[in-house]
Amino acid sequence: MDHLLTQSITDNSADSNTAMVARLEGLSHCYGETVALSNVDLAIPAGCMAGLIGPDGVGKSSLLGLIAGVRKIQTGQVMSLDGDMSNTRHRRMVCPRIAYMPQGLGKNLYMSLSVFENLDFFARLFGQQRKEREYRIADLLENTGLTPFKDRPAGKLSGGMKQKLGLCCALIHDPDFLILDEPTTGVDPLSRRQFWALIERIRLNELRADNQAAMSVLVSTAYMDEAQNFDWLAAMDDGKILATGTPQSLMAQALASSGQHIDSLDAAFIELLPQAKRGSHEALVIPPRVIELDKPPAISAVGLTKRFGDFTAVDQVSLDIGGGEIFGFVGSNGCGKSTTMKMLTGLLPATEGEARLFGHPLDPRDLETRRRVGFMSQSFSLYSELTVQQNMVLHAKLFHLSAPLAATRIAELVERFDLGNYVDELANQLPLGIRQRLSLAVAIIHKPEVLILDEPTSGVDPIARDGFWALLIELSRNEGVTIFVSTHFMNEAERCDRISLMHAGKVLATDTPDALIQTRKAESLDDAFVSYLEEANALAEKQVPEKNQNPADSQQKSGPPAATLSDQHRSYHSSQGGSSFFDFVRCFGYAHRETLELSRDPIRLGFALFGTLILMFVLGYGINMDVENIRFAVFDQDRTPESRDYIQNLSGSRYFTEQAAIQSEQEMDRRMRSSELSLALQIPPGFGRDLRSGRQPEIGAWVDGAMPFRAENISGYVQGMHYSYIKELMFHHYGRLPQAGAVNIQVHYRYNQDFKSLYAMVPAVIPLLLVMIPAMLMALGVVREKELGSITNLYATPVTRLEFLLGKQLPYIGLGMVNFFSLVLMAIYFFDVPLKGSLFTLSLAALFYITATTGLGLLMSAFTRTQIAAMFGTMIATLLPAVTFSGLTSPVSSLEGAAAVIGKLYPTTYFLIISRGTFTKALEFANLYSDLLALLAFIPVLTLLSLFFLKDQEK
Repeated sequence: MDHLLTQSITDNSADSNTAMVARLEGLSHCYGETVALSNVDLAIPAGCMAGLIGPDGVGKSSLLGLIAGVRKIQTGQVMSLDGDMSNTRHRRMVCPRIAYMPQGLGKNLYMSLSVFENLDFFARLFGQQRKEREYRIADLLENTGLTPFKDRPAGKLSGGMKQKLGLCCALIHDPDFLILDEPTTGVDPLSRRQFWALIERIRLNELRADNQAAMSVLVSTAYMDEAQNFDWLAAMDDGKILATGTPQSLMAQALASSGQHIDSLDAAFIELLPQAKRGSHEALVIPPRVIELDKPPAISAVGLTKRFGDFTAVDQVSLDIGGGEIFGFVGSNGCGKSTTMKMLTGLLPATEGEARLFGHPLDPRDLETRRRVGFMSQSFSLYSELTVQQNMVLHAKLFHLSAPLAATRIAELVERFDLGNYVDELANQLPLGIRQRLSLAVAIIHKPEVLILDEPTSGVDPIARDGFWALLIELSRNEGVTIFVSTHFMNEAERCDRISLMHAGKVLATDTPDALIQTRKAESLDDAFVSYLEEANALAEKQVPEKNQNPADSQQKSGPPAATLSDQHRSYHSSQGGSSFFDFVRCFGYAHRETLELSRDPIRLGFALFGTLILMFVLGYGINMDVENIRFAVFDQDRTPESRDYIQNLSGSRYFTEQAAIQSEQEMDRRMRSSELSLALQIPPGFGRDLRSGRQPEIGAWVDGAMPFRAENISGYVQGMHYSYIKELMFHHYGRLPQAGAVNIQVHYRYNQDFKSLYAMVPAVIPLLLVMIPAMLMALGVVREKELGSITNLYATPVTRLEFLLGKQLPYIGLGMVNFFSLVLMAIYFFDVPLKGSLFTLSLAALFYITATTGLGLLMSAFTRTQIAAMFGTMIATLLPAVTFSGLTSPVSSLEGAAAVIGKLYPTTYFLIISRGTFTKALEFANLYSDLLALLAFIPVLTLLSLFFLKDQEK
């Protein structure tokens, strides 16, 4: 790497003539009670490759986020590109000049979108028009070797290619300042080298194209071998700066403070740590292993294969691991290490092949076999709500250790792993190094003979890593425990007795680290691994047609060094800046991307389209207020023509269905208890005689009152039928009707003459479904960005919150309108409910209503952070008020107090009036314009509330 800075830049007090791309003064940042940064003062030189080094949790990501403007400044000052990042106007103005790539493989990418579509989306976020987008995308794809894979989904790229695509997305707007947060963590050595070569070519071409200063690059990394090649470094620990300067100057500072030989940046970092952290740290010494030839391998695998559908995660892996051996699995993230380990522990069944433990086939159902194995997963898998002591007690019980033995074992491990000061601390509050020690203690609490560790030291500081390895060496050499460990750190792999190099599900080579280096005549294990990877890629290229080749193999075909845009293209960010309050290109960029993602998720799209129709069918019939086909039976104790005529009059109605006659009061009670009958009539002896003589005979009607609303309707029907029968009988005998009073009221129904609840409920179900499903889809669509981390693209680009919200909302409004028209067609042609009023008025109201209901989803997602919280919150905020307070069953005018207020301030109330009015009352626009205006008023209110709760920076 060509150094662009002079060696004089060795500390933070650089020459006053040296340009600074960023300057921090008194910067502090906290997450609750956790201090991420503590009073940091730092000046980062411009035009060079600057790096932040240190383990996970020391504040590197927080510092980069603050410099990039994606995090809100709490205390102190951050100056980036000659301006204060706490100033909103400056932050928006320099946003197009800064590119930020967050930590994690493809964290800023969208996995269902193709390579081209991801780049096109990011270009839209920076307001680029079609011709400029096409030019920039073609240029970046050609110079990163991604052109053959432009139509491949990002989720199907290798780790190295994901990082290259993420870099292309970051560079799409031709920034002056590139910020990369651990861009190569978990990437194989070959792809790492290609990545940094690409960065350097871009920087040098930038220098030649403008004949001005090169692009400034600020990187955080956990790989000290990478940092060794940077121009300038800042070493960090516990949120503070330990030292700054060139790699050589840091090593010189470490040498001066220790007086000992410093042969690597890793060793220099340890010496720069405070004495309290270094303690009595000494170089790790690994005693030779004593090989017992007469014993079978502790672990053996033959042709082990695991497939997930069409994807082969592990392909024909065969290996033998001897007793007491420290065996390493080396490879990038996604190469199959974790899957292989899970198959060897019985946590995952193999598709093909066989695994053996101490010569016996591995049976995951055999508890005795499981007792012989300890497993420590890649992620922290203990119970964070339990203390150290409680976690150890729990796992002792899980392995059926007796109480006295468990107490002795726990005390032994607490002392051995130096956990005494933490026994009462919650697991999630432990420092990362202590957390890893606890995980190891739990894994060996039952004294396993085999210990399988999946990347146990990822992100741990060098001292804690050495301490962890000292424990592993002790277990191996002193207790004969077989240790199978995976890692992507080469300096850790060199500590193993033997290692397997793994790539794309296959084992490339297995031997001692020294033997692998000698076989390839390499200078280091990293170089040897790169050599094996190049050979594997060359072989794969011969076997697979170019259009289907592994994307990790394409870098060798890269074209000439990355070209840069002409001056007229480079002037984009200076002319556009971040001053535009609303840009349709940026807004529709989000809308286009959301539409693509939604169309490629068949499950989500299927529920969105057909879920409403299914619910319409269920609710249309389920919420039915009609009381028909009431099952009744008669206990006829009179048995006269008059009693039979009375019964026949009742059973002839569509409301009643006669069942077998009742023979006794006990039978009547039994049949009503079993819900066989909803109505039982008891006709007493003498009913016919009293009726003929003009007396007033009495009839007993027993109604099932378990459902009061239904019981009240049945009672009304019985009384009506009884009165109708009496009128007919009087007219038949006396030629006149009985006088009920001075006034005879005739009731006629103006609307819904058939008095069918279906005509009222189907138009009411439409608003109910259009408030719940669009709002839930909208809420999940936004909060999903928070969970995946892609919300950073809002913080790190010129996109405004309004553009983001509207862009996300538009596809769901369109989907909601599709649902609306489907529901209307279903109401008309399936339920036979005629639409008597204006379809235009109903459609316009639906557009306003769906915009408002998706606005409710936006509002809910603005202050929730998980999809579960957003889903339940949206369901409560939509379904309950819509059913209870919006006039579904009771008019809003009949509500009182808070219920009346909620009803009047809820959009479903007004759309329900419009829906029922157009379906059943033939109402037009002139009759409903006030309700339309009320619906329209909800849109700006909900949008403003969402803008208020959605922040434009992380905390």
